[in-house]
Amino acid sequence: MTIIIEQPPFEIQEEIHVESENELVLDGGFFVPETNAFGHNFREYNVESARQERVETFYRINHLNQTYDYVRKMRVEYAKLDKAEMSIWECCELLNDVVDDSDPDLDEPQIQHLLQSAEAIRKDYPDQDWLHLTALIHDLGKVLLLPSFGELPQWAVVGDTYLVGCAFDDSIVHSKYFKENPDYNNPAYNSKYGVYSEGCGLDKVMMSWGHDDYMYLVAKENGTTLPSAGLFIIRYHSFYALHRSGAYKHLMNEEDEENLKWLHIFNKYDLYSKSKVKVNVEEVKPYYMSLIEKYFPAKLKW
Repeated sequence: MTIIIEQPPFEIQEEIHVESENELVLDGGFFVPETNAFGHNFREYNVESARQERVETFYRINHLNQTYDYVRKMRVEYAKLDKAEMSIWECCELLNDVVDDSDPDLDEPQIQHLLQSAEAIRKDYPDQDWLHLTALIHDLGKVLLLPSFGELPQWAVVGDTYLVGCAFDDSIVHSKYFKENPDYNNPAYNSKYGVYSEGCGLDKVMMSWGHDDYMYLVAKENGTTLPSAGLFIIRYHSFYALHRSGAYKHLMNEEDEENLKWLHIFNKYDLYSKSKVKVNVEEVKPYYMSLIEKYFPAKLKW
C-alpha cells in the first residue's frame, strides 16, 4: 500500500522562538512554553541540579559504550523479533512503567509524553492522521528497559542518538566523553565519512542503538503502511545532531531531505509538549485505536 502525503507547508527554523515569514501560524495553534516542568530551559544540560548530574552521568556511560561493533551486535539480536507478540496499544500501556533518565525536561511515565505530543500535533495538523499515530508510537521502543525485552541499561535505550562508524560530531550532547570510546581513535571509524560514502542515504547508516532504531525495526518488519516520513521520524527523532545542528547532511539523499522537513515539524511537538498536565487516556483511546488498525496489523512481533 502506497500512501501519498502532502509536503509540509513550511520548514521550521532551528530557533523556533523567532517568528518568520516561513513559520506556520495557526489560530489556537501550539504554544511553546518558555521553561520545562522543572523551571529550566528545554534541553538545558548544564544547569546544576541532581537531575542534571544524573543526565550527564548517563551520557558519559552512553558515549563510552556505543561502538560500531556493539550496535551491529544489537541490531542482529533484536532483528529476531522474538521478545513478545502484542498490539501497539498493549505496548503503549507497558510504558506506564518507564521513566527516561536521559530527559532533562520530564520525569513522568512515557505514555503521557506520547499522548501529549500526539494530541498537540493532532490539533495543528488534523488531516495528517499518520503524523498523529507516529507521535503516539515514536517512543515505544523504550520497552527495551523492561525485563521481557532484555532489561537493557538506560544508556542502551534512551538519549540523543548519533552515527557510529564515522567521526563523532562536536554538536552531540556531552561530546567530550567520546574520547573514552574505542572507536574514537580507530582510523576505520573516526574520519568524516568512515565506513559510509557521500549521499549514501541515512537508511544505509548505523545509528547508536536505542529505542529509536528498535521501534523503526519493529514497524518496518511488521509491514506498517505508515509513509516513509513516519518511519524517518521514528528512527531519527532523537538525532539532534542532524535536525538541530545540521551535522551529517553530507550522507543524506533526496528522500532524506524531504523527510527531514517533517521531522523538523514533529520535533517541536516532541520536545515542547512535555507537561505535568495529563491527557485523559480513555477519552482519546478510541481515536488512536482506529489509527492503529489503519496502519498496523492487530498483533506485532517485537
